[in-house]
Amino acid sequence: MLDYSTNRSLIVGWLSLSDPRLRHQDIQDHRVENVGEWFLETEEFRRWQGVSARSESDNAVLFCYGDLGVGRTFIR
Repeated sequence: MLDYSTNRSLIVGWLSLSDPRLRHQDIQDHRVENVGEWFLETEEFRRWQGVSARSESDNAVLFCYGDLGVGRTFIR
């Protein structure tokens, strides 16, 4: 059984394998115009956007879930 320190080191090492700047640039380079536009026009999103805009806290979180490859990463 691994202790907390070992687990944490393994996880941090795994997360550090990819440079976030490179990943972000790759996503930017592969975006296609209007991908996910339908989502940004939904009533649910507009309602969430309105609440988070009026909120003074940073607690407004939008969680998007779905199958792999459906395009969540590329929504603007």
